[in-house]
Amino acid sequence: MTIKLKLELVSGQSLKGAPLELLSKGVTISRAVADERGNVTFDARPGAIELAVRVDRSILTKG
Repeated sequence: MTIKLKLELVSGQSLKGAPLELLSKGVTISRAVADERGNVTFDARPGAIELAVRVDRSILTKG
C-alpha cells in the first residue's frame, strides 16, 4: 500500500530532505524523505491499523 502526504509548515520553512517515519503502535514501519514541495510517499503493508507520522524537526533552522 502506498500512503502519500503533503506537509506544510505555518512558518513557510521547507521540509525538503526531512526524514520522516510512519509509525504503527509506536513502531517504525516505513521511512521516507520529503521532497522540495513537502510531498512524502510511504510504502507499507495494508491493514486496519492506527498510523502516525514522526518528523525529525532537528533539521529545521530558525530564520
